[in-house]
Amino acid sequence: MVLKNLLELGFDHFTKVVKGFGYSWCHSDHTLFVKHTVKGRTAIIIVYVGDIILTKDHEEEIGKLKSIFAHEFEIKDLGNLKYFFGMEITRSNMGIVVSQCKYVLDLLTEIEMLEFIWPRDLCYVRYWRRNDDGSYVVLFRSREHEHCGPQPGFVRAHIESGGFNISPLKPRHGRPRSKVQHLMQIDLKGWGVGYLSSFKQHCLLQMLNGVAGLREWFSQSDERHTAPRIPVMINMTSASVSSQKNQENQEPAGKGFPSLDELHSASRNSMMLDEFSDEDEEFQVAEVEQEAYNEVEQTALEEDPTDQIDLSCFSGNLRRNDNDDGRDCWTISDGNNFRVRSKHFFSDKSKIPAGKHTMELVAVDWLKDIKRIDHVARRPGCAVQVASEKGLFSLAINLQVPGSTHYSMVFYLVTKQLVPGSLLQCFVDGDDEFRNSRLKLIPSVPKGSWIVRQSVGSTPCLLGKAVDCTYIRGPKYLEIDVDIGSSTVANGVLGLVCGVITTLVVDMAFLVQANTAEELPERLLSAVRVSHVELSSAIDPNLESKSSPSPSSSN
Repeated sequence: MVLKNLLELGFDHFTKVVKGFGYSWCHSDHTLFVKHTVKGRTAIIIVYVGDIILTKDHEEEIGKLKSIFAHEFEIKDLGNLKYFFGMEITRSNMGIVVSQCKYVLDLLTEIEMLEFIWPRDLCYVRYWRRNDDGSYVVLFRSREHEHCGPQPGFVRAHIESGGFNISPLKPRHGRPRSKVQHLMQIDLKGWGVGYLSSFKQHCLLQMLNGVAGLREWFSQSDERHTAPRIPVMINMTSASVSSQKNQENQEPAGKGFPSLDELHSASRNSMMLDEFSDEDEEFQVAEVEQEAYNEVEQTALEEDPTDQIDLSCFSGNLRRNDNDDGRDCWTISDGNNFRVRSKHFFSDKSKIPAGKHTMELVAVDWLKDIKRIDHVARRPGCAVQVASEKGLFSLAINLQVPGSTHYSMVFYLVTKQLVPGSLLQCFVDGDDEFRNSRLKLIPSVPKGSWIVRQSVGSTPCLLGKAVDCTYIRGPKYLEIDVDIGSSTVANGVLGLVCGVITTLVVDMAFLVQANTAEELPERLLSAVRVSHVELSSAIDPNLESKSSPSPSSSN
């Protein structure tokens, strides 16, 4: 209700009229008047300048008040209260709800902080991997895209990491079952505290709706007995920013589910390994495995020289520590933690524990610089140069980590000599196409968060097919510079790993993939375990080209 001439008549006149009608003036708030009837009912008047709010628990008293005000003042009845002092009032069968949303919005606009409560949008890619146990991992990560900027009126949130793990369960009553795990780490870019509970509920409902939709779709499909084959994305394989290795294995957010034909077609066209890769095979665990493993051990004994390499002359700035609780260090990882192709792989697809290594891992360097660190073999006093002086052959694997500060972790592998005609000798002296099709990495994260373990996985990866590799051949060494930043997905996974690197224990095995029966069984070059690495322990490489040999490089 509005009293249009209240200012002209004065507040004293209004007070006299209201008191004459039996209302009491509240001494703590002079704009508040209250009346209690003999029947225990209450009427309240609140005045703000020319606006009056009337509230009551019986209609008769309100009617009398309106009549008196109409006689004494010029009034306008605005009906039920909707807005007052920035408060929004709504009514329902459940009661009256008072909201200060409009007031808060006005306040945040005034102090230029409205962006903190704007709605959020996302731009992300998703990629997937099939594990050896038949489970699928679907991962999400934010990225920037020139055609996907923030919508007007929205704030761009950022998915640090997240995704689904879909694992097969034992069938029940003849029906297949799966367990779906969902984890999301997201920065809402603002206060966000009031949104967390509703956001969690939204994510859960979205996940349940998606799973329920898939279940209904499969139950109604005429081809439901034909299991769709989700395309396999080899770990660290994606569109390369700096090369032509672009593959269509990433889906833009919001795209609908593909048909079965599309899934089968994508599966055929999205494999990142070569035609000999066993990435999607089911591994057999049978008695023949032990026989094949014994063959590997016997081969290793035959090939191992009687005199061992003196390791005391080699050193790297990342120290070796063979204790299980070591931090900021490395140690040799047991080859039996990794499974490789057996001698009968091409007939029965069996894999076996890898057993002994064929090369000695003698040192690890942890380096940093303002630019990418290439050709570390020219670093004075490094393990490559020490090995060359002693007539030994060395393999330097330089994993390059991009960023505002560039890091490199370099593994130095040494052997007495290259055996003529061996797979290792063919790899070292082969061309880049051959090398790219053979150098294999098997990763593993024995200790780390669920999302990191799922992002890294334990799937074998042909490095040359996933990222850019530069090969530098010297007189007594081969250096492999692995540019992890050349892959969008690999760079994303690496960003996740670097954020929690001090909490991780990471295993890596390197080998040359066997693609013919004569090259079987596969043998590890070496395997390393890196524990709780500190970024601060990396050192400047102090590269000096004057002390380096004259190698040939290619990529």
